[in-house]
Amino acid sequence: MEKYDLCIIGGGPSGYAAAMRAIDFGKRVALIERDQVGGAGIYDGALSSKTLWELSEKVSSVNEIIGNGGKEQKYKITWQQVYKTMNEAIFDRKFQYTCHIKLLQEETLSKLFSFHRGNGHLISKNEIEITKDNGTSKIIYSDYIIVATGSKPRKLPTIPVDENIIMTSDGIHHLKDYPKSLVILGAGVIGCEFATIFANFGNTKVYLIDKEPRILPFEDNDIAKMVAENLAAKGAVVHNNSKLERMEIIDGQVEYEISHKDGEREIIRVERALLSIGRIPNIKNIGLEEIGVKITGRGMIAENDTQTDVPNIYAVGDVSGHIALVNMGELEARHAVEKMFAGKKAKMSYDNVCTIMFLAPEVAAVGLNEQQCIEKNIPVKIVKIDYSCIARAIAMRRTQGFFKIIVTNDDEMKILGMRAIGAHASSAIQAVALLIQMNLGIEELAELVHPHPSIIEGIQECVRMLLNKSLFKSSVFKDKLHCYSLVNGVQTPLERL
Repeated sequence: MEKYDLCIIGGGPSGYAAAMRAIDFGKRVALIERDQVGGAGIYDGALSSKTLWELSEKVSSVNEIIGNGGKEQKYKITWQQVYKTMNEAIFDRKFQYTCHIKLLQEETLSKLFSFHRGNGHLISKNEIEITKDNGTSKIIYSDYIIVATGSKPRKLPTIPVDENIIMTSDGIHHLKDYPKSLVILGAGVIGCEFATIFANFGNTKVYLIDKEPRILPFEDNDIAKMVAENLAAKGAVVHNNSKLERMEIIDGQVEYEISHKDGEREIIRVERALLSIGRIPNIKNIGLEEIGVKITGRGMIAENDTQTDVPNIYAVGDVSGHIALVNMGELEARHAVEKMFAGKKAKMSYDNVCTIMFLAPEVAAVGLNEQQCIEKNIPVKIVKIDYSCIARAIAMRRTQGFFKIIVTNDDEMKILGMRAIGAHASSAIQAVALLIQMNLGIEELAELVHPHPSIIEGIQECVRMLLNKSLFKSSVFKDKLHCYSLVNGVQTPLERL
């Protein structure tokens, strides 16, 4: 029987990161993957959808330049061009993984790394049976095991998903052409991202079903409002406060019925539908419960700082039920390996996670937002600067957006969170994230020499406003600059010269 220091079931971003980190410690590693190395991080997930978004943003930007809604001919690209570009991006990343694995197995590290294609099934706390597609199987032994089997799109039993007419994210990337019309169920990040993508391309009438009063209910209203207005400007229809009564395939199209708060109902037909209602972990039929690994009521693997109730078995990535992001799954995987082989004591922190939402405009976030401060009754100071006051945004002709920084309501003014919406938003968040992690105030940002012209100069101007030494005064540009305290849910303007 082959013996390993660590066996990882699942070769997505989390599993792959765990394997590479274990190699760093000189441990013998087995990586088991039944389908595609890279998982949803490459296929039908982050890479493919973000490639679509990048293309759609370019198309949208060109059309803003040449017409701004006038009579000029709109710029369009075919779905075949879109599909080709997306597949090229997938191939590039897939090729990197494939070459890396092949070379690892050929080089001196081959004594440490072993890749197994097949289904992994736990038959004891140290034994894993690997079954190949041809039915052959073998059993390997490992001191430690990491479960990193990822997740799949959630479906509803009342909706006939065929991944052709009614799709999940597993099917949306395999369209043969732009649908003339598309309804999206779910107005969270992924639903709004796909609504943005198809609205940007300008070939699809987009409908978005939202059971909440507004899209992106977890974010501040000013963020959600700007995204919703941009979707509406591109012809998208958002059904707010709406309940889906039924969705079915009739004559090769999708017919859906929604009800509103006032009791009114609507029946609408579209070409295609996309369900974007979350994901569920891939933990069935891998032997977890049989060997004593507990499953939570939410269907996740019960774990404490990545470690399950079976001490040598760990769970990372989407199966753990924390933040379902590629970067967080990779961090959890590396953390688990460091606990095993380096005796790491510090626990994983989920308090300082940078996120980006691929919307119009793009949104970046770290730490607390304004509505969370209200919910937690945390007294804070908040400062906002409109993109129209930032030289780089003016030069780019992309002045829609703002920075918002939240600090403690005291003389230290330690940073608690930041929201950015607009061009280059994701590039502006990292310095603030570092200051949050270091538990520092705003003085460092105020005195740092930022490149000019750059979007991140807006961050510097934000903190200068809090320190009462800004270039533009909020008392003058009241519609562009905002500086206020928030105590017990009440906003009070901070008078600045």
